[in-house]
Amino acid sequence: MIRFIKIYSLVIILPLIFSESVFSQEFEVEKKNDFWNKVHFGGGLGLNFSRGYTQISVSPSALYQPNSYIAYGPGLNYSFQKFGDYKTSLIGGSAIFLYNPTNFLQLSTEIEQLRVSQSIDGEPDIPNFWNTGLFVGAGYRLNIGGQGLGAIGIRYNLLYNDNDSVYADAWLPFVRVYF
Repeated sequence: MIRFIKIYSLVIILPLIFSESVFSQEFEVEKKNDFWNKVHFGGGLGLNFSRGYTQISVSPSALYQPNSYIAYGPGLNYSFQKFGDYKTSLIGGSAIFLYNPTNFLQLSTEIEQLRVSQSIDGEPDIPNFWNTGLFVGAGYRLNIGGQGLGAIGIRYNLLYNDNDSVYADAWLPFVRVYF
């Protein structure tokens, strides 16, 4: 009888031990691969042309979305503008935080640091400078690729001043798309 209990115990306990270690290993593999499933890429691209005016901008970015409510990540910014003899280049980076409290609303906070280089043909060099923007925004969420990270909305630069030569106004519309 004792021998039967020992064998019966082994038959019950051994599969549980092995099944637990198998599940643990599967969970670890799943956990490692899960990071890239939560990373999304996107950004913006702008081209404007008219008589004597050219504007080109490229702003790639990436987001990490740990759950359906928040996402955050870095971005790069480059913009070139030429109007007659006046040229300006903006290059820098940004960090963004998105909060999705509902299915249709996206709130955002973004900090942006840009190096500004300007020149006018035939004039003395204009000194380069740094421009910082701190934006808060709200937008209507777009369900692109089932992620709900895209949005159309407006943002406000909390650090804007009237002497700002980078932005014409503190209010800026935006379109965000992430895949």
